[in-house]
Amino acid sequence: MKYDVIVIGAGQAGPGMAAGYVGEGKKVALIEGDRLGGTCLNYGCRPTKALRASARVAHVARRAAEYGVNTGPVEVDFSKVMARKNDIIGSMQESTDEYFQNMEGLDLYYEYASFKGKENGLFQVQAGEHNLEAEVVYLNTGTSPFVPDIEGLDNVPYLTNQSILSLQERPEHMIVIGGGYVGLEFGQMFRRFGSEVTVIDRSEHIASHEDEDVQEAMESFLKDEGIKLVTSHVATKVTQADDGQIEVIVKHQGTGETTTLAGSHLLVALGRAPNTKKLNLDAIGVETDDKGFVPTDDKFHTNVEGIYALGDINKRGAFTHTSYQDYEIAWANHTGGDRSVKERIMAYVMFTDPPLGRVGMSEKDARQSDKRILMATYDMAKVSRARLDSETIGLFKVLVDADTEEILGATVMGMHADDVIAVFSNFMHTGASYKVMKEALPIHPTISEFIPTVLAELKPLE
Repeated sequence: MKYDVIVIGAGQAGPGMAAGYVGEGKKVALIEGDRLGGTCLNYGCRPTKALRASARVAHVARRAAEYGVNTGPVEVDFSKVMARKNDIIGSMQESTDEYFQNMEGLDLYYEYASFKGKENGLFQVQAGEHNLEAEVVYLNTGTSPFVPDIEGLDNVPYLTNQSILSLQERPEHMIVIGGGYVGLEFGQMFRRFGSEVTVIDRSEHIASHEDEDVQEAMESFLKDEGIKLVTSHVATKVTQADDGQIEVIVKHQGTGETTTLAGSHLLVALGRAPNTKKLNLDAIGVETDDKGFVPTDDKFHTNVEGIYALGDINKRGAFTHTSYQDYEIAWANHTGGDRSVKERIMAYVMFTDPPLGRVGMSEKDARQSDKRILMATYDMAKVSRARLDSETIGLFKVLVDADTEEILGATVMGMHADDVIAVFSNFMHTGASYKVMKEALPIHPTISEFIPTVLAELKPLE
């Protein structure tokens, strides 16, 4: 079957491209080996935020006495928590499926795709038993949980960020390998559901990419909730005892001393691997790096003309919002624009509670740069709204170029940080002087009200 455009992968970028071309009257094939919506809708951002909402309600209920509200013992019905998540996500999945299945001009294939070569200027793609061809192909196949080579791991029933969403019973004690955003988000949620939680990380501190003050604050509130953090350790072996308990042998990175940790469940949260192996990219000469990611230029062209790589597999962001923006950039350029991923200022949120929002440079980055930097930090405990809500954990940090007056980076940890960081991100894309934001009228009482106050504290980075 001949098409004008083939889109392989229906994550956050691919469907938009497919719908756009259909709107132009093109004949389009959209190929998806799992479910429409990619990791975000099915196994990532959305189901985890539904679970997080339940976990936060349980946490606030346990703190109710602080607010003068007596609740009595708080119990979590795990089956109802999961049912709520399933109902919400199921509804979103149904509406997504219905939209694309009923789109005239779009042929939808629920198959895994692989390239067979190129003939007469057309890329040959096999989708199950179907042979398709097109002059232009977009890749949006995303990533899957990375599974490390740990002795014995394949012989135990470990969990990933995907399989954990299908649990029917609350773990008694969950061991998490990996102290990044996936491991910490799940770890905190399940601790609030009532599980014992132990997090193992090879670095000296969890959230190893963050600044030291952020790491310390995060470690403090997680420990206060009863989460055990085993840092500077690497898992070397996993076994399952006769009683079903999973045992993880960990070795200290410095001393080499080994310790055995035991729990009912094991979550492996050590990052993501690109879904490119099944594509047979060698058949058309598309280059990948040593991990399977597909390099592109700033407009998502691969080394093969007519093949574009969008979303997580191009290694230009591992988030829903970066993948969706890939689509926006690619579509803008297709329709006569001149956008580039170079314009992107990376921003993200770690959805612990309180959340951590980051955009642009960190303090670590600033200290390694050759720029003259101004920096301001401000304790969330000084913010009126945070005090009124008794949510005083966290901080602000802002970095400014002393010569251009542009904001180079911001960190917000605390109440509503997931929204407040977007204020900084949006402003930074204007390239305006920080003084514009400093002199703007804030709204009281909000967290973002204190942005001008924070900016007034800017001093040369020492």
